[in-house]
Amino acid sequence: MVTYLDGKFVDDADAVVSVRTRALNYGLGCFGGIRGYLAADGRQINLFRVSDHITRLMHSARVLHMRLPGDHAETCGLVGELLRRNEVHHDVYVRPLVLNGSTKLAPVMREEDSVLAIYCLPLQRYMEKDAIDVCVSSWRRATDNAIPARTKATGLYLNSALARREAHDNGYDEAIFLTEYGKVSEGSAEHVFIVRDDVLYTPPSTEDNLDGITRRSLIALATEDLGLKVVERVIGRTELYVSDELFLCGTGAQIQAVRSVDKRTIGNGGIGPVTARLTEHFNNVVRGRVEARRGWLTPVWE
Repeated sequence: MVTYLDGKFVDDADAVVSVRTRALNYGLGCFGGIRGYLAADGRQINLFRVSDHITRLMHSARVLHMRLPGDHAETCGLVGELLRRNEVHHDVYVRPLVLNGSTKLAPVMREEDSVLAIYCLPLQRYMEKDAIDVCVSSWRRATDNAIPARTKATGLYLNSALARREAHDNGYDEAIFLTEYGKVSEGSAEHVFIVRDDVLYTPPSTEDNLDGITRRSLIALATEDLGLKVVERVIGRTELYVSDELFLCGTGAQIQAVRSVDKRTIGNGGIGPVTARLTEHFNNVVRGRVEARRGWLTPVWE
């Protein structure tokens, strides 16, 4: 495999940084996650909303006093070039990563220390189960005024790792965070949607969670394409227990149905009808089968 690192495409074995970097010692950095989907011809790869992902990465870098080496178009082009150099003709996940490459001791953020890396890997399903069991974590989501969640900061994922480890230790597949005020925030790496009486509800991006691109996409698909009602509002913990359906979503997870929360079965314990309908439509969109949504797809191969 080939990786892009600091202005060059290099073999994976050579894509290394010093153990002294502030990125490694202090978690100073931010990243994105981009999906590419194999088209029906078995050759073409369509990147899903790559422009929006790079825009969010640039915003993250700005908040964290970092910067990308090129402009928006150049960075989008690097993603496509990486996949071509790796001869990718399969479903793929791309990780652009902005690191603080300084080897000085103090945890200081400076734009001039920014290093861009981009790598890719094959990815089908993020979770193997059709419907998962989740718990509400005892760990609270870090507040936006502590570590800005909307930036997808690398250091923030210690918070996620602790919640997921706790969930696994207790026999669950995933965890859901509450905010410091006790309201639903998000999963360890996914957004939350509940369904009640055929209406979808999801916490707004001001609830200490990421400004999710998959989340925004699903809101558009649900309301504009499927005629469903979506309400963005604060959600309480116990409302999870009495929802008709519940699913998590994200670039990695895509749409992941939830079977139970804290050992309370959701609906019939399987994939609910609204979740199933939205999942089918989303899959058709990312595979290029919905003409009206082809603007979200960027082909890799000419």
